[in-house]
Amino acid sequence: MAESKTQPTDADVGEFLRAATPSKRRDDGLRLAEIFHDVTGVRPVMWGASIVGYGSYRYISPADPRRRGNWPKTGFSPRKTQLSLYGLKDLPEGAALLPRLGTYTEGAGCVYVKRLEDVDEGVLRRLIDIAWGRGDDPEP
Repeated sequence: MAESKTQPTDADVGEFLRAATPSKRRDDGLRLAEIFHDVTGVRPVMWGASIVGYGSYRYISPADPRRRGNWPKTGFSPRKTQLSLYGLKDLPEGAALLPRLGTYTEGAGCVYVKRLEDVDEGVLRRLIDIAWGRGDDPEP
């Protein structure tokens, strides 16, 4: 059974966010941490070296049921060129709401935002809340 290489760590989330560059990414990352905490009510955990994660769920890959593991229900990473937001489009309700978010692009598993002010904070909060409600994937 293949497990994800990205696992929770004991790294300090605040330290990671304060070290983000450029300064705009650091400021947006710190603001995102506030928003995610407000919605989820939990403290974040570093997943691997660069993902700030909230909660976790057990996933099973639909393409390969032998590939499974734990992943944050939702989270983000303040990468140099953009913010990566995780879990916002995984559930049908989130995918349907996503077009109202604002200016963003999509990757296979995440949403990319250049600047936090380019998105509607109310929609972002709702997307986080939807992701936060996710349960474990059912066995195939």
